[in-house]
Amino acid sequence: MSGLFSTLGASVKALNAHARAIEIAGKNLSNVNNTAYARQRVIYGDRGTVVTPEGAQSLGLEALAVQQLRDALLDRQVMRETALKSSFEAEQDVLGRAQAGLGQSIDRSSSTTASSSNASTNGLAGALDDFFNAFQSVAASPTDIGERQTLLQKAAILTDRFNQTDARLAQVQSDVDTAVTADVADVNRLLSTIADLNAQIGRIEVGAPNTAIDLRDQRQAKLEELAAIIPIEARNTDNGQIQVVMKDAANADVVLVDKAAVTGPVAFTGTGLTGGASATALVFSSGKIYGQLSARDGAVQDLRNALDGMARQLVTSVNAAYNPSATPGADFFAAGTTAGTISVQAGVTAATLRAGNGSAGDNSIALAVAAIASQNFSTAGGDAVDGTLSQYFSQSVSNLGQALASANSRVDDQTNISNLVKSQRDAVSGVSLDEEMADLVRFQRAFQASSRVFSVVDDLLDTVVNRLGH
Repeated sequence: MSGLFSTLGASVKALNAHARAIEIAGKNLSNVNNTAYARQRVIYGDRGTVVTPEGAQSLGLEALAVQQLRDALLDRQVMRETALKSSFEAEQDVLGRAQAGLGQSIDRSSSTTASSSNASTNGLAGALDDFFNAFQSVAASPTDIGERQTLLQKAAILTDRFNQTDARLAQVQSDVDTAVTADVADVNRLLSTIADLNAQIGRIEVGAPNTAIDLRDQRQAKLEELAAIIPIEARNTDNGQIQVVMKDAANADVVLVDKAAVTGPVAFTGTGLTGGASATALVFSSGKIYGQLSARDGAVQDLRNALDGMARQLVTSVNAAYNPSATPGADFFAAGTTAGTISVQAGVTAATLRAGNGSAGDNSIALAVAAIASQNFSTAGGDAVDGTLSQYFSQSVSNLGQALASANSRVDDQTNISNLVKSQRDAVSGVSLDEEMADLVRFQRAFQASSRVFSVVDDLLDTVVNRLGH
């Protein structure tokens, strides 16, 4: 008699366990397209064993727990690779916008030798050639007012191109600052969300470790979203909670989130980030913000510096040739010697333009200025540039093109690596429709078998209770 009731109870437990397994299989299937979801499974176990007059007997099957299939090492690797990919993509984006701002087509595959001409004949390079050609034309016809007006027009176009190119590159850098400011706001929002999830997980998992698995999924998704912006490390503490950590210049930990608390906001200083309880300067080498700042302070700033050097050399050389006696106010270009400030000296008109020393038909000044186009400069000799002005500009443009090509290549490589790591994690945590459907059928059959046992025992009890003795 006690055996039948025991079997009946065990059948009920088995039914509950298989029903739980079917529920989890259904949950897995419903989250097949949820990238933040990690596959779950029911852990079956024996309810224990008791000693009876007939010997030791099992109390039957039960669902002990629901396990989340996650590999912590792969999760951390995904975060690292995500940070690198975001860094390269951000750098690629900024350099691409700088290229557009430059107004030049760049041959990314060409060499970077000083003699190569990678820039097109349009934009600043074309304006520079037109400027010197116009001086050559004035030298050929020093008294021709039309050639003089053309020269002044070409000079105005050249200085405008310098000014506009510098302004566009400066705008690219300013846009980076705006983007980083917005990203920092996202960082602080994510830190706050992670701290809130830590608090919820901590409350649930007190005395019940690893049970807040859906909240852990949400937290992992936020961690990966955060890692795409700044590189972080997540370290386990107690009750399922974590710390979110970055590094300072001494490679010491800077804790951004400690369990349920954000230790301090992350802030943008203009050159980097601070964070932690004491606003410590953060040191990092990946993530979207790093890529943006690397492009802003690297290739884009290098190009602005190169344009400044080119403008300075142009102003110095042309003024020296145009005003050899250094008469105050008699220069061709005004005093501004950067790409953003270069301009034609006020008072230089078609009538006042000097082509020579004043003698009839003298064109020595125009020839001297035109000769600057082919003059080789050297920084070792105190000049602002190396090579001719055209070569120097081509080299500068090529450097930006090479930086962009390198960023493109790194994005492609890192995308492959990131996809590979995610595939490895999906093999562990991802939901497989085929596997879940097979499990669903298996759990269904197990449930049906347990229900059959329940039915048989019920019939036996009916026989014992209602029919014996009749």
